[in-house]
Amino acid sequence: MTVLRLARSELRRMTGGLLPRLTILALALVPLLYGAVYLYANWDPYGKLNQIDAALVVEDTGATSADGARLEAGKKVAESLVDGHVFNWQTVSGTAEADRGVSTGKYAFALKIPEDFSANLVSPGSFDAANQAMLNVTTNDANNYLLSTIVDKLTTAVHSTVATEVGEETANQLLTGFGTIHSQMLKAADGAGQLAGGVASLHDGTVTLHQGTGELKTGAADLYAGQLKLRDGANTLSSGAAQLSGGLAQLQAKTATLPADSQQLAAGAAQVAAGNAALNAQLQGIAGQVSATEQAAAQALRGRVLASNSRLVAAGVLTPDQADRILADFDATPAPPASASAGKLKQAVAQVQQLADGSAAVSTGAAKFADATPALTDAVGKAASGAGQLAGGASTLATGQQSALDGAGKLSQGAQKLDEGAAQLETGAATAADGAGTLAGELASGAGEVPNPDDGQKDSLARVMADPVAVSNVSQAKAGSYGAGLAPFFLTLALWIGVFMLIQAMRPVTQRALASNAPAWKIAVGGWLPFLAVAAIQASLLTLVVDVGLGLDPAHPVLMWLLMLAAAMAFSAIIQGVVALLGSPGKLVVLILLVLQLVSSGGTFPWQTTPEPLHVVHQLLPMGYVVSGMRHLIYGADLAIILPTMLGLLGYTLLGTAMSIIAVRKHKYWTLKTLKPEITV
Repeated sequence: MTVLRLARSELRRMTGGLLPRLTILALALVPLLYGAVYLYANWDPYGKLNQIDAALVVEDTGATSADGARLEAGKKVAESLVDGHVFNWQTVSGTAEADRGVSTGKYAFALKIPEDFSANLVSPGSFDAANQAMLNVTTNDANNYLLSTIVDKLTTAVHSTVATEVGEETANQLLTGFGTIHSQMLKAADGAGQLAGGVASLHDGTVTLHQGTGELKTGAADLYAGQLKLRDGANTLSSGAAQLSGGLAQLQAKTATLPADSQQLAAGAAQVAAGNAALNAQLQGIAGQVSATEQAAAQALRGRVLASNSRLVAAGVLTPDQADRILADFDATPAPPASASAGKLKQAVAQVQQLADGSAAVSTGAAKFADATPALTDAVGKAASGAGQLAGGASTLATGQQSALDGAGKLSQGAQKLDEGAAQLETGAATAADGAGTLAGELASGAGEVPNPDDGQKDSLARVMADPVAVSNVSQAKAGSYGAGLAPFFLTLALWIGVFMLIQAMRPVTQRALASNAPAWKIAVGGWLPFLAVAAIQASLLTLVVDVGLGLDPAHPVLMWLLMLAAAMAFSAIIQGVVALLGSPGKLVVLILLVLQLVSSGGTFPWQTTPEPLHVVHQLLPMGYVVSGMRHLIYGADLAIILPTMLGLLGYTLLGTAMSIIAVRKHKYWTLKTLKPEITV
């Protein structure tokens, strides 16, 4: 009997009817039901967190920073959360409503931004009123325990983001302040330099001032001497003003009747002017009559000459030209002199005209004099009054001049003290000039020590100050999703469970084979091969569905399939060997081995985090090695461990085969327990 014949015999027995065939098919699909379906359900849970309702309460009222900028951090955080779509955020009006919703399960958790959130963020700008900004989270593990962990990560991320943004803004303001200090110190240094120059000029001025005070002292002494002379002159002025006042008083008395006398003079002059004007008019009329008579006689004589010329021309004695020349000579001949009486008349008329003009002028002047005389007498009166006041003022001046003389004496004494103070000021100004120069130099040196970053440097430094530690993640191998991260563990676990389910329907060793004379190793291998065949089908189906159906996309798909086959080989050999050796209690042992490998293989948390006794279990049992090898093949990590893993699985296969051989040898000898076992599972 060969090994293959034993295996075929067992397979024919298992597929001899419809129900056995369906059973084998169902057993082949067990790993899919456990591994593929579980991975399908948990393939990307973090990508579907937006289906979880979460309450969002924004009570922040905003705040104004020290530089006048308005900060609405609460609204900004809320908008970023809603736009991120990590959860299905539901805006709730109040804290009580949100807490009630978390308690009843309406909301998975609640995130509350208090009203002083922005105010506390800007509070570090005031050294005596800095407060931490709080984000309040309400969770309920009755809704889901792992959700609390996810929310903690979310709030930590929000906290880090807000803290970094605010810290960056604060650091930027701080660096801007350094730049302001730097520029102000430069201005102060320039001002100090100007101050040093000014103080040097002040020192020069104090030297000049000292010279001036010396001159002032000398001038004050001269002023005192001059005031002595001025006092004597004021006394003389007072005496002269008194005499002037007396003379003007006499003049006022003697000119009191002058206005009336001038009025009489003006009236007489007016009468004379009127008479002379009448006389002049009469003489002008007589002279006019005489002139008219003479002109008429001249015209009659010219007419007679013209008539005589006409007769002579008519008689032929004269030619017309000669007649015209005679008339022209007549017209050119001067008029005969007037008679002596006419000449005297003209002279008399001219003299009377002059007399009339002169008397009119005298009358006009007398009238003006009469009009001006009251003003003259009034002016004389005022002059007399002013002279009296001048006399009084001169007397007062004489008295005041004595006071001025006393003041000049005090001024001379003050000028002496001022000169002494100017000497002290000159010495102090020299010291101040040295100090101002030192101040300017120190301020310029100090300004160079104060940072003055430009905009780019400020942004860079602010980012570093706000977030001084950055983490550079270099992923040598990375799972594409949460399901891909769990795939190595659940694929391995599904293979073990799949083989474990086979033992419920398949016999580890057939009774017919035990009754034969075949060698023990053939019987053992022949009993194991059906398990291996079905386990290989399970592994292949599981690999195909996960790779193609779920989109696992392993880095080394062929090597992954081969490792799955090797794991199916080792698991089937161990399970078949344990059950063959121990019988029905062996199934319990297989279940115990499953539980031990669940907690020690490192499928979820690293196996190093388990208790120390489980470290030994991890080193002894195969599932942990399969999980590690699957990770390297799926994620594309170093393949150096694959060969040792394959060799280890081969070793586990040989171990299972050895147990099966021992079981065959043991069961070659039948006992009462063989015919009637104590327990059957």
